Amino acid sequence: MENKISKDNQMNPMKEIRVDKVTINFGAGSNQALLEKGIKLVKMITGKEPVKTTSKKRIPTWGIRPGLPIGCKQTLRGKEANGMIKNLLEGVDNRLNNKSIDTQGNFSFGIKEYVDVPSLKYDPDIGILGFDVTVTLMRQGYRVMKRKKYAHKISKHHKISKEDAMGFIEKEFKVNFGEEE
Repeated sequence: MENKISKDNQMNPMKEIRVDKVTINFGAGSNQALLEKGIKLVKMITGKEPVKTTSKKRIPTWGIRPGLPIGCKQTLRGKEANGMIKNLLEGVDNRLNNKSIDTQGNFSFGIKEYVDVPSLKYDPDIGILGFDVTVTLMRQGYRVMKRKKYAHKISKHHKISKEDAMGFIEKEFKVNFGEEE
């Protein structure tokens, strides 16, 4: 039986991990002037107009009320997302913390200053700002749990574990993992 599937599922195309989406997020709180700078920043990074995020709760000590724009985000998918990840990981020197990966295999990291990303140049209108990046990973067949009709759960064997995600990220994006210093 030479065609037997190996333990690491090298031959099963349904087990291949890929990037579903990359979300770039900027949070400004109740400061509307900072939010406008954040919108310019996200537009400069992605080349697309970001979506404003609004608050759902009232937090009087922070000056936040329901419906107030408090941030912006932009989601990228496909080849555009892969290129963006490689570019943004250079901003953190291709290093991630082990704790930045969740149990479903998704990972997030923050960039403290956008000028750390090699492809981004300083803009005096924006100043120095940081932003967050969240990467969602998936396998073939995940649509089954998201579709409108006949939605089903995904088997625990088909879900992406933290170890699977770390292996994929190391291989695909050449990232080093370690504890935060």
